[in-house]
Amino acid sequence: MKPGHLLHQAKPSLSGIRQLGPAACIFTAVYLVALVYVRSITTRDPGSWFFNPRTAYNPSYSSVRSHQAESFIVSADTAAPFHRSKGLEETPKLCVGIPSIARNGVRYLRTTVGSLLEGLSPQERDGIHLIVFIPHSDPGVHPAYHEPWLANLADEVLEYNVSKEQFNHIVEMEHEKGLFREKGLYDYTYLLKACDATGAPHIAIFEDDVVAMDGWYHRTRAGIDQADRECVRNGREPSDFLYLRLFYTEEFLGWNGEDWQTHLFWSLAAVTASGLAVFLMRLCSPSMKRLLTPQAALAICFLAVPLLIVLVFAAGKTSVLPLPTGVNIMNKYGCCSQGFVFPRQKARDLIAWHEEARVGFVDMLTEEYADRHGELRLAMTPSVIQHVGRKSSKGDGSGTSDKNELSATEKLWNFDFELFDKDALRAEHEAAEI
Repeated sequence: MKPGHLLHQAKPSLSGIRQLGPAACIFTAVYLVALVYVRSITTRDPGSWFFNPRTAYNPSYSSVRSHQAESFIVSADTAAPFHRSKGLEETPKLCVGIPSIARNGVRYLRTTVGSLLEGLSPQERDGIHLIVFIPHSDPGVHPAYHEPWLANLADEVLEYNVSKEQFNHIVEMEHEKGLFREKGLYDYTYLLKACDATGAPHIAIFEDDVVAMDGWYHRTRAGIDQADRECVRNGREPSDFLYLRLFYTEEFLGWNGEDWQTHLFWSLAAVTASGLAVFLMRLCSPSMKRLLTPQAALAICFLAVPLLIVLVFAAGKTSVLPLPTGVNIMNKYGCCSQGFVFPRQKARDLIAWHEEARVGFVDMLTEEYADRHGELRLAMTPSVIQHVGRKSSKGDGSGTSDKNELSATEKLWNFDFELFDKDALRAEHEAAEI
């Protein structure tokens, strides 16, 4: 073979490599711009490589609601006790139960009750039966127990009304140290029974260290209606869902390792699709064949596309694939028990389940029940409440700190909640009342 012929064969290859230069520069520039943009919009996604806890955990909207709640509580100290409007049916639309134990140095209950009631129209307040449960053998140890606002705002301040034998057992449980896995479950079940007795078709149980958004009630009512439609779409009867979750943390909704096979499949599918697209373009168009040299095709499939896939994973799942607004199925990765709405019959089923178990954490036992019985679990997106507690009620020292110097309790946070606009929400709430 002549040397000239060898040189002639090498020219296309060298030409293809030279063509990669400008294209590589353009791709690098675009990729860097995309990287900067993705970093700017994903700092609040806990699954993002660019997550910034200093800004993500900033209580923007929840601070506004906390101030509004406190003002409402202060005014309630001198207000007349709440009475339902005359002529209404005695059965409420929603029983709201809040168990609250005394915690040294913190007063969460005021904020919780205040934010749940502040801004409600008279019609909305009439639809709620509010039970505040003080689960102490001596309820007087709770700082709110003797304060006027509590009796003025709550429909019922619940205390233990049990036999002497049961009361003695409650005292024994109070003296136990640890995570209070028995007493916590006992108290939750006791409150569920009290709400069941009201006859309300739905029961909402809130922990006492949350803040509710303005308009949480009308959104929750709309969520219940949507949940009924979701049940029908899944071949069930209306209200055949176990719970409607009003709070979750995005901390557990990222690219979870349990789903690595799914992630790998779609990554390989993206590479394969890009390779097929390049092959078809080269096959169908002579001009594209000259442009997409073998070297360019390899660079696209095994360099550019993988780099884009890395950027997708770096952005975080909740940024790339956010849950749509409304009610979503959340049978996995839902956490925690800050706010649930139960259909009345499901609450009764859980009461029996809790009494059989006797010991355990409410959220874990609820998920175990759902898994065993194939229950439908739903969640409101965005969350209508925020967890603002910084001190655990379980006697666990608020958990261990992580690299962000946050305890496990402090990391129970819904990041989208803080993006609510107070003025827009107030306008939406007022429009919903019309």
